[in-house]
Amino acid sequence: MFPVLERQLARYEELEKQMQDPDVLSNISRMLEIQKELGSLSRIAASVRKFHTLEGDIETAKMMVDEETDHQSREYAKAELNILIAQRDELSVDLEDMATAGDSITRGACIMEVRAGTGGDEAALFAKDVFEMYMAYCLQKNWKTEVLEFSPTELGGLKEVVFSITGDGAFHALQFESGGHRVQRVPETETQGRVHTSAATVAVLPEADEVEINIRPEDLQVDTMRAGGPGGQKVNKTESAVRLTHLPTGIVVKCQDEKSQHKNRAKAMRVLRSRILEAQTTKLQNERAAARRTLVGSGDRSERIRTYNFPQNRMTDHRCNLTIYKLDRIMTGEMNELITALLAFDRNERLRIADEAM
Repeated sequence: MFPVLERQLARYEELEKQMQDPDVLSNISRMLEIQKELGSLSRIAASVRKFHTLEGDIETAKMMVDEETDHQSREYAKAELNILIAQRDELSVDLEDMATAGDSITRGACIMEVRAGTGGDEAALFAKDVFEMYMAYCLQKNWKTEVLEFSPTELGGLKEVVFSITGDGAFHALQFESGGHRVQRVPETETQGRVHTSAATVAVLPEADEVEINIRPEDLQVDTMRAGGPGGQKVNKTESAVRLTHLPTGIVVKCQDEKSQHKNRAKAMRVLRSRILEAQTTKLQNERAAARRTLVGSGDRSERIRTYNFPQNRMTDHRCNLTIYKLDRIMTGEMNELITALLAFDRNERLRIADEAM
């Protein structure tokens, strides 16, 4: 078994005992903290407990095989033993993932940001295509999405969009989408049929809640203003747009999509917490930079991670040297092959680094 998972199970069982304590039950804030930690550990705890049960069942089945004298009964016991061993081996792979993937595998929600990069109007159109690709993928996975900020261009593209995704394994699956996405295609506005290159940038942030990231009122500067769309359209007469500045980090978030200032502030706070958590995570990753550079990617938006070549119907991910010749289907949300390859590559790299460290 994996010691790190055994420790997490022990922590889970310790928290279960704490939830029986009357002093904890009378302390709402402490109880919420424990419930959140229990929730983050529940999947690991259930898997480790199941592994222990299978190990016990396998030992019992082995004894039955050794002790059984009737041929038919012995063969039946052998078949049961093989089934149990197959279940244990399959679960071992999942546990290996949990042991090497950090906390990404226990997070169910994330916030994604897609922005137009270099390339003018074509970059904005590509940013919209990338956004729609992710939305289609989320629909296939039955994940819930919510647009938090949406800035369109006059030609139907996107300057930027910020949206949340909630569902089992959402952050784990999408965590490696951060970085620069390059497109090669003939723009709709191109009259000579020439292929242009432009780009969009993507950021994937684990969504943080109030317990995880507590923002003190004195650390927050709140500005309100009138919201406006492209070309001066959809300008509100009331100051419904909200800009939040986190003074200790200098992180700024603006939200203007809702007509209600209260709703815009609530959405902006969700994005702000996630960006603060991302900054904290990045700092930790930088401390392990030598190892991190060998993995799938740092998540830096300036890093070009992928090329979308429309004339060749080809998508190439430069981190794991994966090329898929069905870009048209990927753009409609069929991303499973790509996501699976990235997760497998990162898992193998983590295991290699762990082996080298032993």
